[in-house]
Amino acid sequence: MKYRIAYQWRLRQIMTEHGMHNLSDLITPLHDIGIELSASQLYRLLGRTPERLPLALLGALCHVLDCTVEDLCDFRVDATPSRRTATAADASPTADSPLRPKRAHIHRPDPPA
Repeated sequence: MKYRIAYQWRLRQIMTEHGMHNLSDLITPLHDIGIELSASQLYRLLGRTPERLPLALLGALCHVLDCTVEDLCDFRVDATPSRRTATAADASPTADSPLRPKRAHIHRPDPPA
């Protein structure tokens, strides 16, 4: 089994629950605690699920929105079956085995007489 961590970014929903409907509702409180984000940066943060997020920004969002990381991100572990690959235990080391390379023979030309 292969495991993958998946999450749903819920910043827009948390903002709505706190009565924040505009970008400026979040830019000003973040600016007050020292987080400088442009309107375009915050718009991308609201519209897309971030791949990376600085911990200082995550902490500031939790502080401003009075929520926890679990409120902002709904985490889950997805299990997917992995493909079966050949291992050393699966292959028997015989002389006719296609997994074992053949020994190379170097033929040198005869020296001139």
